[in-house]
Amino acid sequence: MTSNAAPREAPRSGLVGDIWGGLASTLVALPASIAFGIAVFTPVGQGPGVGALAGLLGAVALGTIAPILGGTPRLVSAPCAPAVAVMSAFAIQAAHRYPGDPARLLLQMTLVGLLAAALQLALGLARAGTIIKYIPYPVVTGYLSGVGVVIFLKQLPALLGLPKGITLGHGVFDPHHWSKPSLVVGFATIGAMVAAPKITKAIPPAIIGLLGGILAYVALSFVVPSMRVLAGNELVIGPLAGGGASFFAGLAARLKSFGGLHFVDLVQVVGPATTLAVVLSLDTLKTCVVVDAVTGSRHDSNRELFGQGVANAVSAAIGGMPGAGTSGATLVNVASGGTTRWSAVIEGGAVLFAYLALAKVVAWAPLAALAGILVVVAFKMFDFAAFAWAKRSSTAFDFAVVLAVITVAVGVDLITASAVGVALSILLFIRNESKAPVIRRKLYGNQVFSKRRRLPADMAILTEHGGETVVVELQGSLFFGTTDQLRNELQEDLGTRRTVIFDLRRVDALDLTAAHILEQMQTQLNDRGAKAVFCNLPRFLAGYADVPAYLREVGVIDADEPHAIFDQLSDALAWAEDRLLAEKGSSEASAEGELDIVDLEMFSGRKKETVAELRAAVEVRRVAANARVFAKGDHGDEIFFIRSGTVRISLPIEGKGLHIASFGRGDFFGEIAFLDGASRTADAFAECDTELFVLSRKAFDAVAGAHPRLGQSVFNGLARALALRLRRADGELSTLEEA
Repeated sequence: MTSNAAPREAPRSGLVGDIWGGLASTLVALPASIAFGIAVFTPVGQGPGVGALAGLLGAVALGTIAPILGGTPRLVSAPCAPAVAVMSAFAIQAAHRYPGDPARLLLQMTLVGLLAAALQLALGLARAGTIIKYIPYPVVTGYLSGVGVVIFLKQLPALLGLPKGITLGHGVFDPHHWSKPSLVVGFATIGAMVAAPKITKAIPPAIIGLLGGILAYVALSFVVPSMRVLAGNELVIGPLAGGGASFFAGLAARLKSFGGLHFVDLVQVVGPATTLAVVLSLDTLKTCVVVDAVTGSRHDSNRELFGQGVANAVSAAIGGMPGAGTSGATLVNVASGGTTRWSAVIEGGAVLFAYLALAKVVAWAPLAALAGILVVVAFKMFDFAAFAWAKRSSTAFDFAVVLAVITVAVGVDLITASAVGVALSILLFIRNESKAPVIRRKLYGNQVFSKRRRLPADMAILTEHGGETVVVELQGSLFFGTTDQLRNELQEDLGTRRTVIFDLRRVDALDLTAAHILEQMQTQLNDRGAKAVFCNLPRFLAGYADVPAYLREVGVIDADEPHAIFDQLSDALAWAEDRLLAEKGSSEASAEGELDIVDLEMFSGRKKETVAELRAAVEVRRVAANARVFAKGDHGDEIFFIRSGTVRISLPIEGKGLHIASFGRGDFFGEIAFLDGASRTADAFAECDTELFVLSRKAFDAVAGAHPRLGQSVFNGLARALALRLRRADGELSTLEEA
């Protein structure tokens, strides 16, 4: 719900602003509350006076209690249109079930209000205030538009002045049953209310509309004398029976009726109460969002639901209408200077004053005028913009959802419409999730490589045959709605690749259907000697913190498979590369034994005396598996040549090491500190038992001073190796960016 023109707060502050805001919002809430109460109770034979009293009592309870306990300053709570739609539909059903038993009818209506209030309390205590707002917009639009249609249809008898016992379908199409005074008063109210914004913005349209209807009624009363008599006058509300004695007598009778409560009563009210709780909560939270946008404040959804629940419970207990935070009265409150929750409390107190002191005046309010107000409210509730969705293929299904909810709301009832809305919201979610791509990108082993540095001959093999490995980066929800898409997009790779690496870092959910599909894929690969592995498992999946255990439970990973899960993509790629190199008979895979210093490319071809001095300058160091070679921040100027084994370079981030590179037999690392003499920039660990040649800068400078060509050769070798590493990194970054 949005406001095209945010109301500016009046330049009043403190108590004065709250008083003006509360009184102004009363002018909006009071007539609407009376009209809503009449709309619910009159169709079931309770009389306009009973309905008007229920609306007033609901406005008092909601207006005074919800602001004090709620989490949104300035929010005005009162009976609302969605409550009318749900309660009137239920009241008509209950009246048909128990004809001639008004006590049972009032008991069940009270139960609906109390149970809905309890559910709102539960939602607030369970901190579900943020979750309930995520009902799809098309469902909310359809439901509120359906509520508007239902309210419009229910107000036609009062607007047309149809006699009791005449069905709506028969009365609407037979002008002989229409009451001319009702038509004049009703359409005068509608015309005044529609024209009000063009005349003045200082007075709420509902008040101008009501004044227009009253003036029309007074004018007609000079022509029709019976309109000047209150007793038996079916064109006005009539006596409210609002005296203190009668009020407490009604309250005592309501409490006494609980003695006749049966289990079937509870069963019959569960559905309507749940619907009522949801629509009231939605209506309230939408208004809270509007208040935040207008005032720049932030509301507490959970506290607001708690406050609304308590207020609705009190309202139901004293015989009042249920309600919610209403946008019309709230925006008037803000525009008139209301700044705190006490402005809303003042509104509730003003309604109480009207109930106690102005009951005789309220009794003369024309029913057709109140019906006219509700007709305009219903018209504004209908979202005509939704028809534009039917013109676009991308939103045609959303329009179908809106139309279905409206149709069920009008043709069946609002309770069934709410169930249809929930079902369609699930379908909307499945549709949207199914359309979202689950494969973010696919990369092949000759486009992206592991961070293990390979010798040139091995890199040539990986470049030529790396396409036998594919990295599939999955994303979003893997569930029954996306499995067909996943299978179709990977069908070719499953039949041709030697290794499939599934990267799960961006996966949010995985259900049993998706797990079964992944298991079938692995079986298809295993049948022809290929393999599937997983890496970058998310921290949580389907509510489980132990993601590997969850994947084993659902059958995605075989518990007996030693190489099924890798922490990082580079580790999975390194495993796939080792497997490929072993199959292709690479020099690295077949190399055995320890290297001599002259076997390193940088030092090959040197004279015997140069080699002898170099051997004397180099330290041979053995490092056990998983032992640290150096740590980030250490000072040292040595360069390390790997005689045997493998060394892993990583950055310590968030308590774990981010893999930067791995260096194997014949390669070197630590060249940055060797060149600039600064501290180490990363950690270095031995991945297995490793033997290193360690050459300090001081020792190297001594040898290079005596053998300049050796020094030149070493620096040329370092420059060439670093250039190759940068070129490879640039290529991988370009591949990732293009993918």
